[in-house]
Amino acid sequence: MTTTLRPTGPLQQGADGAKARSYEVCVNGRPVGAVDLRTDTAFGPTCGVIAGLRIDEPDRGRGRGTVAALAAEEVLRGWGCDRAQVGIPADATAALRMGATLGYTPHNSHLLKELPGQPPELPSGVEGRRMREEEFPAWEAESVAGYAQTWIDRGMPEARARAKSEADHRDSLPDGLATPGAAIDVLVEDGQVVGYVWVSETELDPGRRGAYVYDVEVVEEHRGRGHGRSLMLLAEREALAAGARLIKLNVVAANTPAVRLYASLGYREVDRFCGKRLL
Repeated sequence: MTTTLRPTGPLQQGADGAKARSYEVCVNGRPVGAVDLRTDTAFGPTCGVIAGLRIDEPDRGRGRGTVAALAAEEVLRGWGCDRAQVGIPADATAALRMGATLGYTPHNSHLLKELPGQPPELPSGVEGRRMREEEFPAWEAESVAGYAQTWIDRGMPEARARAKSEADHRDSLPDGLATPGAAIDVLVEDGQVVGYVWVSETELDPGRRGAYVYDVEVVEEHRGRGHGRSLMLLAEREALAAGARLIKLNVVAANTPAVRLYASLGYREVDRFCGKRLL
């Protein structure tokens, strides 16, 4: 039996080289699933995204998904892509296994936590407060640079990474510290600022609101002393004060200390994002 992709509509093309198209997954011409392909708006037209790959229940377990993924990679190569990315729900065990078999490497995950009814207590010796106006410019510059570096580490050209970081910060903090729903706090120990955390009330998923941790950073000379945990507790306190009952964040797979910290605080992985070079 032959598994192929059949377009369900015309190829969508943008002036910047972006492409998108939806397909049926077919076996000998019979539809058994679907997949959406597009280029990544962040990385540009040479990075493709395989999204929504689905095989109907009666046809699962027969390798249809694997062949469809390989066919999708061929389409992306034809578009000039040299890399493919895919997002997989963390509980989709078979899809995660298939991705690993095909050579997709995890690069980041989205984590989610249901917040308790009462705000957590901060450890003794530290306290949190809102960032002051005079502190904002230096923090913003560091935050923009740090966020850009996370994209550079994932293969994005430096100029594009910097532009994306600046644009995302403008969109998320249009009014700086006065942006509605945003809270940027500092953690203080013995009169010294030892870390920062930025959390905002937002739509986590379509129709579901909560809090999102955009940035958490311990000042370099104060790392290794548990302040990362205190900053996350501070973020949870801000989320609860805003009426949120869910809190979400992104973690880079290579940041093992952060992955362990979030797991110890009760965060669970909900989505895993993986990438592969298309040779």
